[in-house]
Amino acid sequence: QTAGQSGEQELESLVLKLSVLKDFLSSIEKKALKALQEMSSATPTAPPQPLSRKAKSIPVQTFEVKLDITLGDLTKIGKSQKYTLSVDVEGGKLVVLKKQKDSQEDWNTFTHDKIRQLIKSQRVQNKLGIVFEK
Repeated sequence: QTAGQSGEQELESLVLKLSVLKDFLSSIEKKALKALQEMSSATPTAPPQPLSRKAKSIPVQTFEVKLDITLGDLTKIGKSQKYTLSVDVEGGKLVVLKKQKDSQEDWNTFTHDKIRQLIKSQRVQNKLGIVFEK
């Protein structure tokens, strides 16, 4: 019978601890809710303003470029062709456009999450390397 009584005491102790924990979590939840309400009421009109200004401040930039041949592209060696590079910072896109014969166009679009690294050449001032995900 003593084993049964000690088991009951452990259970009571556990229930008491859980009750204290529940009250503690409830008070934390109330504090977090109050803090969120204070934050949202303190600055109700602040976020939209900078966003609208920022959207107008970075237009899509277009550059005429020549693609440099890397070791992986040695099979495609031909005469150097001009490409148009469009950078859309707001949209997070980089578009490489190649004009072909008969006024056709061939383009590749790269999203910002596929670009791993930009490397500015120290030897050639106007040379930029772009490392993509693949």
